Amino acid sequence: MVCPLVQDIPYQDPLSVFAGFAAEQGAIFLDSAQLRDHCGQYSFIAVDPFLVLQSKNGVLRLNGSQFEGDPFTVLSENLKKFSLTTVADLPPFQGGAAGFFSYDLYQHLEKIQGRQIDDMNFPDLVLGFYDLVIAFDHSVQKAWIFSSGYPMQGASRIARAKERLQWLQNKLSTVSPLPAVSSITLKEQAIQTNFTAAQYQTTVGQVIDYILAGDIFEANLTQRFKTRLPDQLSPFDLYRRLRLLNPAPFAAYLQLDDTILASASPERFLKLTQGKVETRPIKGTRPRGKTQEEDAQWIAELVHSEKDHAENVMIVDLLRNDLSRVCKDHSVKVLQLCGLESYAAVHHLVSVITGQLHDHFHAVDLLRATFPGGSITGAPKIRAMEIIAELEPTCRGPYCGSIGYIGFNGDMDSSIVIRTYAIKNKDITFQAGGAVVADSNPRDEYEEALLKANALRSALTTYDLID
Repeated sequence: MVCPLVQDIPYQDPLSVFAGFAAEQGAIFLDSAQLRDHCGQYSFIAVDPFLVLQSKNGVLRLNGSQFEGDPFTVLSENLKKFSLTTVADLPPFQGGAAGFFSYDLYQHLEKIQGRQIDDMNFPDLVLGFYDLVIAFDHSVQKAWIFSSGYPMQGASRIARAKERLQWLQNKLSTVSPLPAVSSITLKEQAIQTNFTAAQYQTTVGQVIDYILAGDIFEANLTQRFKTRLPDQLSPFDLYRRLRLLNPAPFAAYLQLDDTILASASPERFLKLTQGKVETRPIKGTRPRGKTQEEDAQWIAELVHSEKDHAENVMIVDLLRNDLSRVCKDHSVKVLQLCGLESYAAVHHLVSVITGQLHDHFHAVDLLRATFPGGSITGAPKIRAMEIIAELEPTCRGPYCGSIGYIGFNGDMDSSIVIRTYAIKNKDITFQAGGAVVADSNPRDEYEEALLKANALRSALTTYDLID
């Protein structure tokens, strides 16, 4: 039985702690920027991975080696090399693989032909394997370092675990206060989109035509925004701005390969804890009101919207089907249907589906059975993905994929990559959209996409006014 070494450390603001690592290759911050009843209790910082797995179009890189293969299989094979028994009653991620899975990883699961332009050339997958994790429990204001000593084995592993623990403690001995964020902003005109308003509404009409023809019930159509990161603004500062404007329970900042992700996602994709599975799809959105009365009106409209409930229920059915492929018979349950959750910028309808994973399946099997998440594809899933590939002009990249970890103990937690900047070579992209159903209004769908992008746009264009 292999357990990590554990060291208590003084509890500090995780954002301030991570600032010292933000520019380092392989640094990951899984940031519970908003504590909620069901999530947001823990934050994790993982640094200096001993192994990095990357994939693009079936070509994989594993540290210095390059080869062709299935990334899900290669991930599973490498996770099996490092088992870990986690220390009870402490934060659950104590070492393992962490990073992101791009939406375009679907090419290894389904044969879907698309005409999209891959102009950003984001990786399909980047995961670091981490022997060092800093964990924060916000509910009790405590923090720890976990050090497993991997990839060494035996006595060498124990020696490495001690050495690495001391190394990280030394790094943490001088956490500096965060400096003020630059107030530099962009002009709104500097943000380009891959759809004009008219084009997006026309494309919504095409999706509706597919629905009326009987191809699908629902498809998630999105548009992409693109701009350049100003020289005076670092990616981490941009993340800090987004975090202040739109705190989220599944926020994250990742510096992996040549890609940086700065995410304020509110949506859990998959959680796996000792065989118990949970997913929390979001479908149904309204803005926050400027007054309590206006806010209450938006809530009432969302809660009583037949259209939004129908969107949510269709995705719940899809996810029940996906989970049933790997969960025990009769174990898949809907614990919450269309529950209201409110965030800084929007109100959402959120459902909760759980299941018990079959004994012979593991986290990667669960991921393979459900990826990409149904809330950002549509139903039926494969046909909706085919229509997305036909109608969206550019590849989604990390957007609508997943960020998270798979622990060496077999547990997992992950988000859906929405409300997220993907940054490469100072080019910033972010996307937003929504579910199109038979009674969708093209203009309303366009406005909903803009609403979901508001915080991302504001962090770039009006932060100086907000700050």
